[in-house]
Amino acid sequence: MRCPFCGVVDSKVVDSRAADEGNSIRRRRECSACARRFTTYEVVEEIPLMVIKKDGRREMFDRGKLLGGILKSCEKRPVPVKVIEIAVSKIEKDIHGCGEREVSTRQIGESVMQHLKEIDQVAYVRFASVYRQFADINNFMQELELLMKTQHRD
Repeated sequence: MRCPFCGVVDSKVVDSRAADEGNSIRRRRECSACARRFTTYEVVEEIPLMVIKKDGRREMFDRGKLLGGILKSCEKRPVPVKVIEIAVSKIEKDIHGCGEREVSTRQIGESVMQHLKEIDQVAYVRFASVYRQFADINNFMQELELLMKTQHRD
């Protein structure tokens, strides 16, 4: 690693720790020539993930879209933003963890619903109504009945 102060390439690592919720590594380094310290961050280079839309189009996975959809479902609900951000990170980890370079919107939607069910049931039903494209009140009631059955089993 090149020293930002004197330009010498030789430095030693003084301290390493996880940064940014484990997505990167923060390293404190000391230059062997000028003895000044500086910080570097290492980030794992991830393979780009493509999302296969319902109509067959493909687009890059966008964490912002995922966050936006969940925020919309949780609007006016007592769900802290930190809880939503953690859920988004877990969903993203699930998606990347499958090892595939392409993932369908169905897989993403199911993962979102799984996490929303644990966070807030109203947000879950809101998301499900859009995701599953409820045509009428009967579809809505069926989803509520399923939710109530699983709630009673737990």
